[in-house]
Amino acid sequence: MLQEAFKRYYGILVSSSRHEPATSNVKTTGGNSLGYMDSLSVNLSSPCEGRPHVGMTESYQLEVSKDGAFLSSESVWGILRGLETFVQTVTLAADGSELIIKESSTTDSPRYPHRGLLLDTSRHYLPMSSILRTLDAMEASKMNVFHWHIVDDQAFPYQSEKFPDLSYKGAYDPRTHVYTRVDIENIIEYARLRGIRVIPEFDTPGHTRSWGQGREGLLTTCYKYNNQGEVVPDGSYGPIDPTKPETFDFLEQFFEEAILLFPDEYIHLGGDEVNFECWKSNPAINDYMNANNLTGDYAGLEEYYVQTLVDKLKKFNVSNIVWQEVFDNGVKIDPNTVVQVWIESDSKNEMSRVTAEGHPVLLSSCWYLSSIASGGDWKKFYSCDPDEFPGTAEQKKLVQGGEACMWGEYVDWSNVESRVWPRACAIAEKLWTSPEAFKTDSKFKSDGASSYDIKDVEARLEEHRCRLLRRGIQAQPPNEAGFCPGEHW
Repeated sequence: MLQEAFKRYYGILVSSSRHEPATSNVKTTGGNSLGYMDSLSVNLSSPCEGRPHVGMTESYQLEVSKDGAFLSSESVWGILRGLETFVQTVTLAADGSELIIKESSTTDSPRYPHRGLLLDTSRHYLPMSSILRTLDAMEASKMNVFHWHIVDDQAFPYQSEKFPDLSYKGAYDPRTHVYTRVDIENIIEYARLRGIRVIPEFDTPGHTRSWGQGREGLLTTCYKYNNQGEVVPDGSYGPIDPTKPETFDFLEQFFEEAILLFPDEYIHLGGDEVNFECWKSNPAINDYMNANNLTGDYAGLEEYYVQTLVDKLKKFNVSNIVWQEVFDNGVKIDPNTVVQVWIESDSKNEMSRVTAEGHPVLLSSCWYLSSIASGGDWKKFYSCDPDEFPGTAEQKKLVQGGEACMWGEYVDWSNVESRVWPRACAIAEKLWTSPEAFKTDSKFKSDGASSYDIKDVEARLEEHRCRLLRRGIQAQPPNEAGFCPGEHW
């Protein structure tokens, strides 16, 4: 893993210098020129871990002086983050003749352990190249969780070996718009080498229309009254039908395959926006609820579905993430189930309620990249903070971090990179750096006590955007007029 990282970052340095490797030493500067650096000494003080995981150590120390450059960490993940900082510290001289690095002493660690990005590959299929470049940009921005919203109502691009009809009938094109097992393994490995976890989301029982294309009888038949006052099928389908035993037999086999393929400790079960109207219209659903004392609103049926599914999955030793509706609808979930808050209207109180019940929580409500006002709308992302909700110190400890969400209705391979980057970098910085580390300026304040120097942030984001461009990421301009030094086409 480290050898691959050394090659990768050395390549970035060489490409930045516009020189051949043999002549691309780095000039160190303090008050005056101190000399030339031809190496970085790396010290990993603990055994190398094989896979990124929940709570992994990412702290590191980086020293640059006339005596040389030294990077140390007790974990391989810290070394990866430190390498990124080291390369970002190196800049190109104004005349392009050499690379320069200033003397510095850095002790760094992330504010939150979960710093994620959600990509939706159902509304529009994203090719492998787009996903891999996204992982490159995540590495450059120190994000460590790729939340893969892989299927939804519109399409089913995940290729299951046990149930091939799901993608054969549910994908936009089963020949080209699918992710094979080899594709997924390659994405997981590419992410692993960059210290990024891959968490798949298979959203159920709602958002499952594409599932029904390849699995007859899985979805609930919706009913209506005809002209004679009879209740008849209306030709549409709703959420998964939880009243059939074969439903859970199928789901158990499906999730077993997925859990074995994706090695992370967590899987995202979705649970958002379940349409109760179709369940309500179906006579067989109502008969089942009456027979099993599932009275009241249909949240009780959702609770039965989620609880049954979770019980089926316990044998696979995996933990779960769910959208906030699962919690809001009173579903009894395990204490270690992570609740992801996404509804912005009451997100602070929602964070309070979730943590008061002892659940870990992720914040996404104010970080929807799919809602765009202009290229410079990244500023609004700084006004959101996962810690800014009413709660005790113990509740605040349950905040795992957050995620930027790029839903796929209006992005595909042609524009997803420019929509995400560098706007997601603002969120990455909020999740990595404590507010106290920023300069203050009354012109640009967050909702809490901390504030940010807007000019400083603009300059740093402009520089980072140029850095992403040099690495092949089609990041859009973050501010107004400007250019990247040395840019060429």
